[in-house]
Amino acid sequence: MNTAKVRLGDGLMVSPLGFGGMALTPVYGEVDPAEALRTLHHAVDAGVSFIDTADIYGGGSNEELIGQLLKDRRGEVQLATKFGLVGTPSTGYSDIRGDAAYVREAVDRSLKRLGTDTIDLYYMHRRDLRVPIVETVEAMAGLVQAGKVRHLGLSEVTAEELREASSVHPIAAVQSEWSIWSRDVERNVVPAAAELGVGFVPYSPLGRGFLTGTVDASKLGSNDFRRNIPRFAETAMDANQEVVAAVRSVAAELSSAGQATTPAQVALAWLLAHGRRLGLPVVPIPGTRKADRIDENLGALALEFTPEQLGKLDAAGDAVVGSRSADPNWVSEGRE
Repeated sequence: MNTAKVRLGDGLMVSPLGFGGMALTPVYGEVDPAEALRTLHHAVDAGVSFIDTADIYGGGSNEELIGQLLKDRRGEVQLATKFGLVGTPSTGYSDIRGDAAYVREAVDRSLKRLGTDTIDLYYMHRRDLRVPIVETVEAMAGLVQAGKVRHLGLSEVTAEELREASSVHPIAAVQSEWSIWSRDVERNVVPAAAELGVGFVPYSPLGRGFLTGTVDASKLGSNDFRRNIPRFAETAMDANQEVVAAVRSVAAELSSAGQATTPAQVALAWLLAHGRRLGLPVVPIPGTRKADRIDENLGALALEFTPEQLGKLDAAGDAVVGSRSADPNWVSEGRE
């Protein structure tokens, strides 16, 4: 399995798969902190060194958890975190802030919780529409000059916002939802990133678990974040099973050819292959609470598809019913 580093924008080198830390907070149900820390250590042991978190995950507790990992392993990790949202995924968000004063306050809080002096990749989590994006990025660039941050990233920005930001400071990565069933970013954002030499970090590359074929919307817990997403509504789930069927079909074809394959591996490998076709580095950040899922996900790095299989997966997203966000303006799709 090839775990050689991938170059995103601005010279940032990371593992070919990352780890999304949000799953280690109670957004999809309760979490065992001890198991969560074991999972993080296993990820680094297995070669997944690109660890992604945010200041609002668990109200800061996710950064504190990752800080425990960093105590002994800071040199093995490319650390990404985010600022801008006020609130938590489980309780809701009360504001988005991108003013310079907040940028400076937020980074110091994150550094303290993480127990480190420098963040490798610092993202603007969401756009504060009250503040010109160039002002937010200028404040972020000041953190690079101060040595608190090495590289800058943006999450869920439009192509135009990415261009404006890149005129201020090099952008290493755009992070947005992107997967077989979430492809709106391919219209404008992905081409802009390729043009500007910016890497792409897809979050929810497994469709918040749906593409694995293991999610039953009727059984989601009362505090499960996915209950707020239209495409997880019970009325949409029957139609959306078509995309799962396509992923399962390709997994079965590869398995019957002697390459034991799971739907999760197919979904991740499609993103990697699609990034190559579109001409930009793509590093998905699937999240999980279980160590064995990390090993499974890494198996995606060895998969190769036939043109027919890629075509089947490309077409699968056409059947998807429901938006990927309760408020399309919350993500780039609603502002393009």
